[in-house]
Amino acid sequence: MRIADFKCGLKIAPGKSGGNLFVKRRSVFYWLVGLVITPIAIGAAFYFDDAMRNFFVEHQNREVLHFMRSVSRLGDWPAHFALGLIFAGIAWWRGSKKWTRIFLSMLIALAIAGIAGHLIKRTIPRARPSVKSELHWGGPRFSTKYHAFPSGHVAASTAFFGVLIFARRRIGLACLAIPVLIGFSRMYLGAHYLSDVVCAAVLGFLCALLVANFFLRKIPNRESQIES
Repeated sequence: MRIADFKCGLKIAPGKSGGNLFVKRRSVFYWLVGLVITPIAIGAAFYFDDAMRNFFVEHQNREVLHFMRSVSRLGDWPAHFALGLIFAGIAWWRGSKKWTRIFLSMLIALAIAGIAGHLIKRTIPRARPSVKSELHWGGPRFSTKYHAFPSGHVAASTAFFGVLIFARRRIGLACLAIPVLIGFSRMYLGAHYLSDVVCAAVLGFLCALLVANFFLRKIPNRESQIES
């Protein structure tokens, strides 16, 4: 009996303490990687701004341009807001408090990213790539032609689907293809530089992190539980 109890203890103990310690160490590792990669990505984006702008100008064609306009139009915040509102209504109607909270959190993150991005546009006016002007920074604050930094489309979309990553990781990661495509369309149309898109993605992720920390603490991430 003593040997059997000892074996059971060996099986149970690692699941309680060792598993939690591994998850904490892995989270710290991810944060450290993010803190290193983010400034490098932002710096590289500013460095390749002109190269990317010239590439899109030289490789535009009518069919792709029409498609990118549709993506950009559907990728703005009203479409995201309508989508989140519809899904929140469906979740509430079906009696799912968990998913209702998730979709409402996505809408809150969308709103915060939109407000923050708009304030930055007014504070740091930047000419869009399509604007032919020697004044690239510090232009008219109320002119939409100088509202390039950051991309409002990308910030809103990243914040919206970023919340979903913290709630349901696999679904959220799959949906990240949407803000990536939106960012690509904004650069293709000459509305934003690469750095506008990258910085907007960082802003959106930070907004999603803020909202998830306050509103999704009690919602466990099923994928993280399975992995741990």
